[in-house]
Amino acid sequence: MAMTGPARLRRFVLPAILALAVAAPGARADQFDAEREQKYEDCMAQALRVPTDGYETALTWQGQGGGNPARHCAAVALIGLGKYEEAATQLESLGADLAQKQPPLAAEAFGQAGQAWTSANQPAKALAAQNAGIKLAPNDIDLLVDRAFTQKSLNEFAKALDDLNKAVTLDAQRSDILAYRASTYRLLNKLPEARADADAALALDPKNAEALLERGIIRRLTDDPAGARADWLQVVELAAGTPAGDAAKANLEKLDVKP
Repeated sequence: MAMTGPARLRRFVLPAILALAVAAPGARADQFDAEREQKYEDCMAQALRVPTDGYETALTWQGQGGGNPARHCAAVALIGLGKYEEAATQLESLGADLAQKQPPLAAEAFGQAGQAWTSANQPAKALAAQNAGIKLAPNDIDLLVDRAFTQKSLNEFAKALDDLNKAVTLDAQRSDILAYRASTYRLLNKLPEARADADAALALDPKNAEALLERGIIRRLTDDPAGARADWLQVVELAAGTPAGDAAKANLEKLDVKP
């Protein structure tokens, strides 16, 4: 069973994108920034909650001079509408425009573009966007993890491991990264290393469903069906209805099939 991918949507840091705004003539900069920040927050909330309305709001704001915050809001709404390719293209355009003056923010845009391409089942384009982001922000942990998943989907397991190794070096206390690396080690047939990472992830977070799922797989592969069953039952209890829960259920069904 392959590891599942990150489901989060990378978000921009408000102060960074607001720094791109130019105060309106005659307006106090602090007042203008506060108003713009509130408008951005409202637009993003609407884009995430009701994407159709959020997209219309973003387009109207763009027409009123909303600039990059409005562009970003529109792209996020497109993701919510399932228009992943259009969203990815817009986010890449935004990232390219921001790259020279705001590299960290551009990296965030490329990171979201990569996720949109992933949702569109276009891993090669996702990888290109993630490469562009990491070039601007080489120590962005989430971008490294995202690229590792893309590389894994392209069967580039060794490259995925390199990114996850760097991510763990940057933050050794993230159980999710350790769980992802455990899966990558397993795919490279390095089961002792995979088990060590799964155990370390669970020491940090005993309810990490991904780590439990992975440890169950490793236990099955190392002739410990009882241990595998115990881990997968926990996953079903903790994460029913999620990809991890579905995978655990499927593995339990296979475990119960008599040879």
